[in-house]
Amino acid sequence: MTPEQRAAAAERLAAAREKKLKINPPKNSAIHPNVRTLPDNDPLSLKNVREWIKTQKDLRSSYQKQVRVNTKGALAKFYQCDGYVKNMENYLRNGEWMDLFYGEYQQNKMKMKCAALAYHHTGKYQGMVKRSVGVYYSDLGCEWTKEMDNDYYK
Repeated sequence: MTPEQRAAAAERLAAAREKKLKINPPKNSAIHPNVRTLPDNDPLSLKNVREWIKTQKDLRSSYQKQVRVNTKGALAKFYQCDGYVKNMENYLRNGEWMDLFYGEYQQNKMKMKCAALAYHHTGKYQGMVKRSVGVYYSDLGCEWTKEMDNDYYK
């Protein structure tokens, strides 16, 4: 094929793919509905997570090469990438983020939210709600801070 014929064939193929996508869009049936419905600008959207998986798989393969030549610390980084990829794939299937960090390079930390209140059963704080710093409590409508913790447990 000449370069002109190759370019024309590539254009025809791209147009055919576009037409097919319009007629029969992907259903993503293996993706959890909560993840599918997130907008693309959401940090944990399907588009973002797929990009992160691709990046982490590339990193994992580079660390795997370093493991073969016995580079110090490469094995730990390999397993960290591998675990993160597995957690992201699990998120796409189940809709629950199980990792403490998120982002392309795990640069952001997840915020915790209290689902059900727990209470102290013994001691001088008996009957009081147990609280942890950095956790969002819906009964308070805010995140529990260190200052609140110092005032609460006097």
